[in-house]
Amino acid sequence: MRLETGVCVLHLFCSPGPEVDRQAVVAAIKAAEAAECQVITAAMLGHRCDIAVMVLGNDVSAIRSLQSGLQRAGLEIRSSYLSITEVSEYAKGLPAEMLQDRLYPKLPPEGKPAFCFYPMSKRREAHANWYATPFEERTEMMMEHGKSGRTFAGRLVQLVTASTGLDSHEWGVTLFGESMEVIKDVVYTMRFDRGSALYGDFGDFFVGYLAHIDDVL
Repeated sequence: MRLETGVCVLHLFCSPGPEVDRQAVVAAIKAAEAAECQVITAAMLGHRCDIAVMVLGNDVSAIRSLQSGLQRAGLEIRSSYLSITEVSEYAKGLPAEMLQDRLYPKLPPEGKPAFCFYPMSKRREAHANWYATPFEERTEMMMEHGKSGRTFAGRLVQLVTASTGLDSHEWGVTLFGESMEVIKDVVYTMRFDRGSALYGDFGDFFVGYLAHIDDVL
């Protein structure tokens, strides 16, 4: 099964089981890459998981095969997140090249080893219902949000993917930064934007650093 537009993005947060087969893990990743998937691996910090495997591809069956291969190789999936790339309704006036990068990103970026993922949604509460707010007002808030993010240009790359109907939240946010301080600073700064302060709901954060799968294992 293939997507008509954009690519499927699956984050797998894993820990090695007692009988993990390192060669089989590497083979599963190479098979996914041979099927034209991008696979990004990271060593993770904290108790939630040890290894992050982020895979992007148009062929959903190849992504599923990678998940199965990693499980057969002895990686235990502690958490996961499914989403797809999209062009936001607030970004459709951007240049074609920028829109193409959002639909078909090339990752990971050079010189940005810090890795972070978190899911988020917009609130639907009586005092702060994003979806009952006029489009023009929502667009203004998203423009403010984007302006805050651009102050970190060159130090951080962000990929926002859509997950409404696919997972627990409405978007997944993946950050690649020069350092963990940059990731902390951008998240802190952007939470003061009205669109986040009033309407943002965030899930768990997963943080680590990019590394080749051999080194991660």
